[in-house]
Amino acid sequence: MASAPEDPVLERYFKGHKAAITSVDFSPNGKQLATASWDTFLMLWNFKPQARAFRYVGHKDVITSVQFSPLGNLLASASRDRTVRLWIPDKRGKSSEFKAHTAPVRSVDFSADGQFLATASEDKSIKVWNMYRQRFLYSLYRHTHWVRCAKFSPDGRLIVSCSEDKTIKIWDTTSKQCVNNFSDSIGFANFVEFNPNGTCIASAGSDHTVKIWDIRVNKLLQHYQVHSCGVNCVSFHPSGNYLITASSDGTLKILDLLEGRLIYTLQGHTGPVFTVSFSKGGELFSSGGADAQVLLWRTNFDELNCKDVYKKSLKRLHFDSPPHLLDIYPRTPHPHEGKIETVEINPKLEVIDLQTSTPPVVDVLSFDSTTTTETIVRSLPDKGEEMCGYFINPSLMSSESSPALKKKTDDMSDLPSESQRSIPLAVTEALEHIMEQLNVLTETVSILEQRLTLTEDKLKDCLENQQKLCNAIQQKS
Repeated sequence: MASAPEDPVLERYFKGHKAAITSVDFSPNGKQLATASWDTFLMLWNFKPQARAFRYVGHKDVITSVQFSPLGNLLASASRDRTVRLWIPDKRGKSSEFKAHTAPVRSVDFSADGQFLATASEDKSIKVWNMYRQRFLYSLYRHTHWVRCAKFSPDGRLIVSCSEDKTIKIWDTTSKQCVNNFSDSIGFANFVEFNPNGTCIASAGSDHTVKIWDIRVNKLLQHYQVHSCGVNCVSFHPSGNYLITASSDGTLKILDLLEGRLIYTLQGHTGPVFTVSFSKGGELFSSGGADAQVLLWRTNFDELNCKDVYKKSLKRLHFDSPPHLLDIYPRTPHPHEGKIETVEINPKLEVIDLQTSTPPVVDVLSFDSTTTTETIVRSLPDKGEEMCGYFINPSLMSSESSPALKKKTDDMSDLPSESQRSIPLAVTEALEHIMEQLNVLTETVSILEQRLTLTEDKLKDCLENQQKLCNAIQQKS
């Protein structure tokens, strides 16, 4: 089927990772894309033609999640090596490492103001960190199995989390208490996300479903069964009117939430699709999966349908605002099988001139340290990639490089010399020993937190039982 002008289009794809893509995120200015992979590398792609890509080296195991800070001056990454790293997304790639959890970390998420970072882990906890001081603030314990994802609400007052204990929990960041709980008897949610105005959450289910919940009235609003395998990720369009989903069935699906129906099925990946994300403006979205390819799509449909959305909203009785999701019925599953109006797009069936991006990759190697460190920058081109010199020599920088790199060229004199950077070995060893001891303390505190929580729960049960006994004795007497 030939694509109409309003249909989403595969614009280009990036090759550079050596294993499955686990997470993608656009920079706030829409000019860069960060990707995480099973190959343990974080990559930063520049959309400007011929620009070099950066490969950040530092994690020791699979990177499970990546996200830009709201200002775009930091990149946070989570890994199965139990750490979280904060990177400065430039050619030097300085990074700070947090010994964050006692088990693999599954997700990272910045609050909208950039002040806080939430991390979710297989140690059954969610932790919140202060970004200005880069220190741990508090833990949230109530899940009884691995926590797969934790996200801030747009206003930062709430956190939503999902776990393999088959629950989705809403947390109040002020009281640090669980204020709501959605449970599922069939499967668990792989991923959760707030809609742009913070009134609803979407969940990507291991049971092949996508669900939209209204957290104000605690109701399931929409329930889609459009995939044939588990759903791994969802992303809201900034308008809140569309939701894109990624599944292990190898497809992306685009749902029109105002109409309550599936509008597009996108074929492009070979094998499961693990991640998808809209850009901050919604004009682009990116996806990644087991085929190690990063696909960049142009949205298109949101621009054309914008007027249609407002026309439809006028037909309803809600003149004060566009229609809310509560207007959509029924709440029963929408199979969407055999829908004529559903458009299937497979870029591989069309003869199109795609921009294939296999740019020269610059490896940014970070020293293994729990403090912010200097980095060694060197180029390790793969086969077929053109040779590029050391970035610490500005004369070797390509004129086609990204604007961010050009701005940094003038600052090369600020780079410390080898003599300035050298630290006595004894001091280095002493610092490493101190950091090891601090890591042990961090893990000990985490264990104590868990035990304290369990003790509080047992004490609460004892008090409740005691009250019941007292009531029973009073009734008998």
